Amino acid sequence: GTQLRVRESESEAKVDGETASDSESRAESAPLPVSADDTPEVLNRALSNLSSRWKNWWVRGILTLAMIAFFFIIIYLGPMVLMIIVMCVQIKCFHEIITIGYNVYHSYDLPWFRTLSWYFLLCVNYFFYGETVTDYFFTLVQREEPLRILSKYHRFISFTLYLIGFCMFVLSLVKKHYRLQFYMFGWTHVTLLIVVTQSHLVIHNLFEGMIWFIVPISCVICNDIMAYMFGFFFGRTPLIKLSPKKTWEGFIGGFFATVVFGLLLSYVMSGYRCFVCPVEYNNDTNSFTVDCEPSDLFRLQEYNIPGVIQSVIGWKTVRMYPFQIHSIALSTFASLIGPFGGFFASGFKRAFKIKDFANTIPGHGGIMDRFDCQYLMATFVNVYIASFIRGPNPSKLIQQFLTLRPDQQLHIFNTLRSHLIDKGMLTSATEDE
Repeated sequence: GTQLRVRESESEAKVDGETASDSESRAESAPLPVSADDTPEVLNRALSNLSSRWKNWWVRGILTLAMIAFFFIIIYLGPMVLMIIVMCVQIKCFHEIITIGYNVYHSYDLPWFRTLSWYFLLCVNYFFYGETVTDYFFTLVQREEPLRILSKYHRFISFTLYLIGFCMFVLSLVKKHYRLQFYMFGWTHVTLLIVVTQSHLVIHNLFEGMIWFIVPISCVICNDIMAYMFGFFFGRTPLIKLSPKKTWEGFIGGFFATVVFGLLLSYVMSGYRCFVCPVEYNNDTNSFTVDCEPSDLFRLQEYNIPGVIQSVIGWKTVRMYPFQIHSIALSTFASLIGPFGGFFASGFKRAFKIKDFANTIPGHGGIMDRFDCQYLMATFVNVYIASFIRGPNPSKLIQQFLTLRPDQQLHIFNTLRSHLIDKGMLTSATEDE
């Protein structure tokens, strides 16, 4: 009887395994929608006499200028609008990636796949943005009782919401599609990791000062444009098989152009408080403020030029902002490492035999096609700030101090006073008084 049950179990596993394998092969061969020519009719008529190569060049160029103009407009509208735009971009990128998965596996009628995907997006956003609100709007949160309760139990609420989704997924499992359903569960979570986590870091960078948001994004945009231009006109040597149109000439030309661009843009922006000051919430006016006394990072300083370069340019010293030195690191990463985000996206698209993530922007593909390098850049900037720039924030420490019980405040006060006396910053006479 035991052997019979083992055989039945093996037979059942074999059937399920074959079903899963068949499902995988069917998924791999499942036809995905082919990108149609979504170029505006006006451009099609105006460029009808050009070859496809030059037509694509003009379409990409015109729409790139339009996107840059839109970028300037949202910068002018301020940090709150920027945060909303980041949120919208995140949702659209998530939608594009999840749609690819749905198009691959939709014929299997997997229950609750899209519903659960969007539910997990909601849960993760609730967790990350709740953390941001608690961190940067601390005084406002403590002032409002409902917000204070939500803040206090925020992580428990977030975990409970995630558990609900987890249990819904387990309940949705169908015997014939176990493997595919776990594939899609992993697909959703990797998408959340790539898209939502990075967009959360973009907003954190923005709070450090708009310059930490604008310069990295602009460097990636500049490298994308200049690499395309150098590759278009001078490209001869293929760079990587994943992206056959990329060339070494474009890669190297884009690097040098981006470093120069980063230095110039940083010099211009470092002179304006609205760009260099941290974005803070003003409780009196209930609005964001970007006014402060610029740190040493954004004050002109004189640097000695190495002797080898002195003999070439004839200068002994140069006046520049310290941030410009950091901009070299940012532009170097945007030029040398950032493109690997694009190569990763190219490999992903090749795996599913699609040209673009979507047809949102004519000549450019989907939103994810434009932001594949930006997400990698956002993580680097956040790590760079935490490692080399950011120090303790006195205003946040004071906010937290004021929420403590009186006996805890008194204990911290006495400890701090003793510490300052030991360091000679306060005298015993001051202590006696």
